[in-house]
Amino acid sequence: MPPRDEPAGDALALRPGLVVPAAELSWRFSRSSGPGGQSVNTTDSRVELAYDLAASAALPPPLKERALQRLQGRLVNGSLVVTASEQRSQLRNREAARERLRVLLLEAIAPPPRTRRATKPTRGSVERRLRAKKARSDVKRMRRGDD
Repeated sequence: MPPRDEPAGDALALRPGLVVPAAELSWRFSRSSGPGGQSVNTTDSRVELAYDLAASAALPPPLKERALQRLQGRLVNGSLVVTASEQRSQLRNREAARERLRVLLLEAIAPPPRTRRATKPTRGSVERRLRAKKARSDVKRMRRGDD
């Protein structure tokens, strides 16, 4: 089946001020192998949503580089492809695919976590840990028989 354009051309809002235009998203529909009863062989309910991340102008260059680096294992010729075929209706599968793509892109452009600065445990926490170990040891020692 040849690819079709998205009928409802809504842009994908990642966060306020960061939107992927509908023109950069391409949709493909095909027959799904999942549930659907008699209509499973007649309706194109499986959805493939592709976003050409490498050629996109929607993301600022630093975010685009970060996303390309983090998603390099999932990209096919610079495009990120998400599929959905769990639901019987094409509309619900499209909503699921849009949400998956949104979550993937948000995780990919998120700033890296702050590096952990190693610290020593406090004296109080060390003493509490040792007291708890001693108490547990006493409980186990009391369970032993007198030999």
